[in-house]
Amino acid sequence: MGCCLLINGLILLIAMGSQNGLLAMMDDELISINSSANYNYADALGKAILFFEGQRSGKLPKDQRVQWRGDSALSDGKPQNVNLVGGYYDAGDNVKFGWPMSFTVSLLSWAAIEYESEISSAKQLDYLHSAIRWGTDFILQAHTSPTTLFTQVGDGNVDHNCWERPEDMDTPRTTYKIDANSPGTEAAAEAAAALSAASIVFKKIDINYSSKLLSQSKSLFDFADKYRGTYSISCPFYCSYSGYQDELLWAASWLHKASGESKYLQYIINNQGWSQAVSEFSWDNKFVGAQTLLSQEFYGGKKDLAKIQSDGESFICALMPGSSSLQIKTTPGGLLYIRDSSNLQYTTTSTMVLFIFSKILKNNHIDGIHCGSAKFSPSEIRAFAKSQVDYILGNNPMKMSYMVGYGSKYPKQLHHRGSSIPSINAHPAKVGCNDGQSNYFSSSNPNPNTHVGAIVGGPNSNDQYNDARSDYSHAEPTTYMNAAFVGSVAALLAETKTETLQFS
Repeated sequence: MGCCLLINGLILLIAMGSQNGLLAMMDDELISINSSANYNYADALGKAILFFEGQRSGKLPKDQRVQWRGDSALSDGKPQNVNLVGGYYDAGDNVKFGWPMSFTVSLLSWAAIEYESEISSAKQLDYLHSAIRWGTDFILQAHTSPTTLFTQVGDGNVDHNCWERPEDMDTPRTTYKIDANSPGTEAAAEAAAALSAASIVFKKIDINYSSKLLSQSKSLFDFADKYRGTYSISCPFYCSYSGYQDELLWAASWLHKASGESKYLQYIINNQGWSQAVSEFSWDNKFVGAQTLLSQEFYGGKKDLAKIQSDGESFICALMPGSSSLQIKTTPGGLLYIRDSSNLQYTTTSTMVLFIFSKILKNNHIDGIHCGSAKFSPSEIRAFAKSQVDYILGNNPMKMSYMVGYGSKYPKQLHHRGSSIPSINAHPAKVGCNDGQSNYFSSSNPNPNTHVGAIVGGPNSNDQYNDARSDYSHAEPTTYMNAAFVGSVAALLAETKTETLQFS
């Protein structure tokens, strides 16, 4: 009875055309009534974006919302007479790895492009733009000459043996760079992809900044292509296993989309033999990202891209349950499971691609993809992608959200230095490496700072999750994991809105 009264009251509010914020509340109420399989995706999106403010390095702005963080690493690059202040800490550590940071920016920008109206309707577009710009500003600073790109700040080995807040950091802020003599094609090409994708995002709101991003992207792509060599600086933490051809195709795809210049499309056509059918999308392997972008071109008439489009469809067939060419299995609870270490990074990136690919198929009136004897319609692909988002938000055997701060049950012992040690505001005294290790890392207490929006590495292959700070392969967040989730959950905002109206 209470349910009916609520619905009738809400319909009355719609009829009255209320503009005082009740409509926003109404959407939430209707979603919760509509179906237990639907979550508050707008709330999840906002929290996924908020996470990036907790990962900021450098001088924090006045509108910083994550109050348990403070200014940090304000001298990065100073010994080398270069300004490397800013950017993002990679994960639960205090290192800035340029290659995955650029991938993070590429994903955030792709989300902002594909789902601009949906993200805007959730009043999160300005926050997303800020998250992107925090990354692009750093990439621009790091690109100090046409053939020089700083790609890392901090010694990964030393940092990972120390448990301290970024605000207290006293580990070496060693800098690493690539240049003509020691190239790193993957890092340079990914930076080019990030800047060209972001140039599209900012084209309507800051044309001068957009032009600067595109210009620097072209320069970085030329550097990446002319001085070819595999990037190995960030090993053993980020090693290139897929080679650099995927990054070159990915960057050229974004440059073609951003500039409209035919030379980038010709570059792709000339080198489409590089394209491979793959079953993952990650900081290392970008093939399916390029294939997805270029499938739109294929359906738009660029039939020279047939191999690339076919490889993109192979990715869908490798993931969809029931496919004749299935390569990636799901857990008993239905989660895409690629590998044990930080598995949700692959789930979120795959889900983002599934959503965008289904959108491309639908927009081009393609009725589905054939995977041997099986056929999957755009709506079926989308439904499977939705099941992955819902699993992460709580529809799983553990009945918990894998996003910190979302829902009533979520990980409390995040593997994250700043989150696990009391804020510098609450505990101004310095916490050194050893004190951090013994007093906070080894503690069984929940983290004192809730890192809202952080998505953890996720459950094991049997859908089990042990909430332990020491279990970094399951309990640590990463920037690129959250970035891919932004693109995944944004895809559901339009659907939720439609379903809500139909229900009401």
